[in-house]
Amino acid sequence: MNNQNKSRRVFIKTTAAAAAGIALMPGFGFVTNRVVKPMKRTFGKLGFEVTTLGLGGQASIQWTPEDIDPVKIILKAFSKGVNYFDTSNVYGPSQVNYGKAFQELSLSPSRAGYNEKLRRSVFLTTKTHLRHAKGGVNTPGVSSRTNGAEGSFTVDDVKRSLSQMFGDNQGNYPAGAYLDMVLIHNLNTMEEVDALYEGLYDTDPKAESIGALAALRDYRDGTNLTGLNPKEEKLIRHIGFSGHYSPPVMVEMIQRDKTNLLDAMLIAINTNDRLNFNMQYNVIPVAAAKNMGVIAMKVFADGAMYSKEPHWTRGPMEVVRTVGSTALPSRPLVEYSLTTPGVHTAIIGIGQISDNPVVCQLEQNLSAAQVEPTGMNSTDRQAIEKMTQTVKEGKTNYFQMPDKGLTAPVHVVVRQRTSGNDRFADISWDTSFAGNSPVKSYEIWRDGNQISSVTHRPQTGKTPFTFIDKLSDGDTHEYAVAAIDFAGRRAESEVIRLE
Repeated sequence: MNNQNKSRRVFIKTTAAAAAGIALMPGFGFVTNRVVKPMKRTFGKLGFEVTTLGLGGQASIQWTPEDIDPVKIILKAFSKGVNYFDTSNVYGPSQVNYGKAFQELSLSPSRAGYNEKLRRSVFLTTKTHLRHAKGGVNTPGVSSRTNGAEGSFTVDDVKRSLSQMFGDNQGNYPAGAYLDMVLIHNLNTMEEVDALYEGLYDTDPKAESIGALAALRDYRDGTNLTGLNPKEEKLIRHIGFSGHYSPPVMVEMIQRDKTNLLDAMLIAINTNDRLNFNMQYNVIPVAAAKNMGVIAMKVFADGAMYSKEPHWTRGPMEVVRTVGSTALPSRPLVEYSLTTPGVHTAIIGIGQISDNPVVCQLEQNLSAAQVEPTGMNSTDRQAIEKMTQTVKEGKTNYFQMPDKGLTAPVHVVVRQRTSGNDRFADISWDTSFAGNSPVKSYEIWRDGNQISSVTHRPQTGKTPFTFIDKLSDGDTHEYAVAAIDFAGRRAESEVIRLE
């Protein structure tokens, strides 16, 4: 048994004692040995082997305390073999800090000694919170913001990122500079999904309004279908999105993607996920079924598992700079996110680094991330869930929609048809959403009697579930579809009358 698994077993055995208020010894769960070669996983369909720990672009890289050098955090992560780096256009100075580090590492084509091979070895993701590439100003239900110039659109954010990380931070970027991925950030409403997909499948450069996805596709493929890429530049390699809040909105975002444009998803997932409208049974399986790369975030609930209050960070004073706590080690929280089926890597913001690995957040998080996808069994996962559900009265995940429980199937339709002398009822419906147990199956009911069952699967597109009922009479019938989860709970649709 390796040190990581041994540490987890010790934690599980002491969970009952900790829950009873018995303090754990100082340094519990820490390791002093350094990770020499970080573990990697195949990053969905992206063709990249990604380290299980990615460096988050917030914490001290965004909200920098006076005594912290954010560039040193980036450089140390790079030296430790971390190859996934995260930032955003709405993270204040985060992209500029990355730019300073990349200059030292010879990762910018504008610098003498540019190391192209080294640049290909790392995966750099940034984000845009802009929903339109053209028009769409003040669209109801659509939240757009940037740290750039007022009135900016998606392409402006892409070029701003390149300028800050590889160019002169004045809007210019060198030939050969690129972003491995751009994520549509913090998706919350169906109106935002509408905005993002506007013009993607019927692209017209003369349209008054064009969504972000169509323009990002142009800058990925070097095309100019939108009229917004006149130089036919290729500035990005992959496109994805992120979300903290609404599983139905995120599932809708994936389902509307008819051409597999979306390569990855960044999603909030931690040990209190199942206390809310959870991601692990609803969104992640849909992304995994399409072989998307899945990046976990909010592993520590943005610090709310520890000293920070459960709200969006307001400044450097709220950056958590300790490693776990005596009552709640950080290691099993990292392992939980990384053993959630479908997850490939977890981005974690770093508050501080140290030459002493015991107190260095980067060293400890990297060590905890050395876990196989199946490295935490269901018993262990339930034990750490039980422990963290008491933190902040279980209200750590302020960024997540409240629990809705198992939902009934939606858009249930019953259509009648005949073929020769035979009569059929064609029944269709869209997915149910899970509560704290996965959806197992759907029961088909006719006239108060169950007539069949259909196994649940992730609904990756807009094609609904279906069942065909062959009828032997011409009578009126009443149908309903009920969702059943693995805990035995059920949620039934409204009854539909077939004349």
